[in-house]
Amino acid sequence: MIKTEGLGKQFDEIRAVEGLTLEVQAGEVFGFLGPNGAGKTTTVRMLSGLIAPSQGKAWVAGCQIGVQDQLLRARVGVLTETPGLYDRLSAERNLHFFAQLYAVEHAQQQVERYLRMLGLWDRRAEPAGTFSKGMRQKLAIARAVLHEPQVLFLDEPTSGLDPEMARLVRDFISELKHEGRTIFLCTHNLPEADALCDRIAVFNVKLLAMDTPAALRRDLFGRTVVFHLASFQPQFLERVRAYPFVRQARQVDGKLLVTLDDPEAQNPALVQGLVEAGASIQFVGELRRSLEDVYLRLVHEGGNGGAA
Repeated sequence: MIKTEGLGKQFDEIRAVEGLTLEVQAGEVFGFLGPNGAGKTTTVRMLSGLIAPSQGKAWVAGCQIGVQDQLLRARVGVLTETPGLYDRLSAERNLHFFAQLYAVEHAQQQVERYLRMLGLWDRRAEPAGTFSKGMRQKLAIARAVLHEPQVLFLDEPTSGLDPEMARLVRDFISELKHEGRTIFLCTHNLPEADALCDRIAVFNVKLLAMDTPAALRRDLFGRTVVFHLASFQPQFLERVRAYPFVRQARQVDGKLLVTLDDPEAQNPALVQGLVEAGASIQFVGELRRSLEDVYLRLVHEGGNGGAA
């Protein structure tokens, strides 16, 4: 649904995007993560046909950017970080205006549908300029999906929303996914990306890494199993380190932390070995690395140079 080959953009002496190659499948929620100034918004603008790339090629919803841009814009929806709305028009008239631009069939039905889904129907007659930042954000999301686009680009969709409204938007994104839409999500909200995205790319001018959140955690950190022991003895650590599949083992506050690639297959041998060494195991858990841990390591260390 989205494919790029060596995509790049340069503004005078500044290289904003360099050599971006990736594929996003139909019906996928794809997270695009990176620090401020990384080139995320520039990438979205290129992929939605708003600006031309300096290098490379890309295809979105069956359209080649730079070649079929008019058709492309009809097939995608875009929520920018600072969406422009007509402040003097009501929420309903804002959407009707854009419905007319997109030649939306059954415009009133579509306008009502999305205003209701996003909790704005009761405020439909009020000027958009009187809305709070969160309400304007939801109205802009409604505008982006009004014409039923195949691909939806969302730049910080929950920015400025309170927790209840942010959850409503996340539920809305999940519903769009179930409808088969392809969603390209730029966000600084890492727990949100972890919960919503099938795969993520960490990006800072260049692509640093790309995979599922779980696979990135495993590749960067392994999986750390925590053995809670009634008491700790030095021989327990020695016994565990003797196994060739153990990546790392350490003792922290009386607990034994062991990093493995496949705990489901390797835990039984460790449990047996510890019991034979005299350990009294109270219970076994797993230390879960956050997506923030993954993101910070990739951004600070420069990633692995490509897709995982």
